[in-house]
Amino acid sequence: MCLAVPMQLVARREWDGTAELGGVERQVSLMLCPEAQVGAYVLVHAGYAIATVDAAEARKTLAILEELLAEDVPE
Repeated sequence: MCLAVPMQLVARREWDGTAELGGVERQVSLMLCPEAQVGAYVLVHAGYAIATVDAAEARKTLAILEELLAEDVPE
């Protein structure tokens, strides 16, 4: 299973940038999302921004992920 996580782009250089989520910053390639601008949310998978998403959709996805993480996992 693959998972792409919405992160906010906080800095940008030509073909890469810095994305942030929950105070954690990661370097990401923007080769697949050349249109992404600082402040936008990008879906990040394996170090690549693979798509841009609007802020409302990003918040909705992050809320679902938080809910899943809060659930007890059966042993």
